[in-house]
Amino acid sequence: MITPDATSNATRPPEEVRVPVRGGELAALHWAADAPAAPLVVLLHGITGNAMVWARVADALAGECDVVAPDLRGRAQSAGLPGPYGFSAHAADVTALLEQFGADAEAGADSTVLVGHSMGGFVAALAASGLARDLVHGLVLVDGGLPFAVPVGADTDALLAALLGATLDRLDRTFPDLTAVRDFWAAHPTVGPWVDEPTVAAHLARDLAGTAPELRSSVVREAVRVDGADLLRNEAVLEATTDLPVPATLLWATRGTQAEPPGLYDEVRLAGMGLADAHVTAREVPDTDHDSILWAPQGVAAISAAVRAAAERGR
Repeated sequence: MITPDATSNATRPPEEVRVPVRGGELAALHWAADAPAAPLVVLLHGITGNAMVWARVADALAGECDVVAPDLRGRAQSAGLPGPYGFSAHAADVTALLEQFGADAEAGADSTVLVGHSMGGFVAALAASGLARDLVHGLVLVDGGLPFAVPVGADTDALLAALLGATLDRLDRTFPDLTAVRDFWAAHPTVGPWVDEPTVAAHLARDLAGTAPELRSSVVREAVRVDGADLLRNEAVLEATTDLPVPATLLWATRGTQAEPPGLYDEVRLAGMGLADAHVTAREVPDTDHDSILWAPQGVAAISAAVRAAAERGR
């Protein structure tokens, strides 16, 4: 059952924090390190997600790293931040977060690793290649960050609908209670198998706004529309990985957003992207889909290992 206090099962419940940004404050979850001068790890979620989607990964890194996961502008507790939206806005917000949490040398973080899932991977790459270039020492892209296969001339809204399916459909719905929310997600091909796992349930609860009998997603549809156009069409975003200041690791899922094979990436597509020249190393995470790569044990282990390796290289 989806319950707002599902984080009580986590080994290290996070602290709610706020970061001053344009137009207000960016909400974030913070899992503190046990010692000063630990690596700073910033986790960026996907296009309709929120910070709590990272709970399993954050729990695996908490203590040894200073872990921060923001609700990106237009989502969850950051839904009230105003537009304009788009990846430039997200990159500026992420840079403000990095500065507040000590990514600069004087503040004491021994290395800083940006990690992004899906859309968050593109935001991480854009921030690392631009505004936050001098603040980032490692980059991990999780089933995102490199261009998706987009048919020439295809309508952006239609592409988003095909890519996101019911995940996007929920933005136009209301739900009478938490049981109805749970039942909606239980039918989703990638979320359904995980819907009763406590940290996933907490992620789904964090998405909600309003009160019963009119619960709804907090995600601002205009933010998704603008961000989706950047994700699929913005050349500066799509080419960000060609000018990275640090090596990057791409972890890709076997199956896609609807649990279908192949996923958003496959060996054939990746082989033609010139990743070696861009200093990007791609690794498949077996038996995962676009969502479960963040929750399945092999996904959590792969992401955690890539973060630790990136932090060590950045020291």
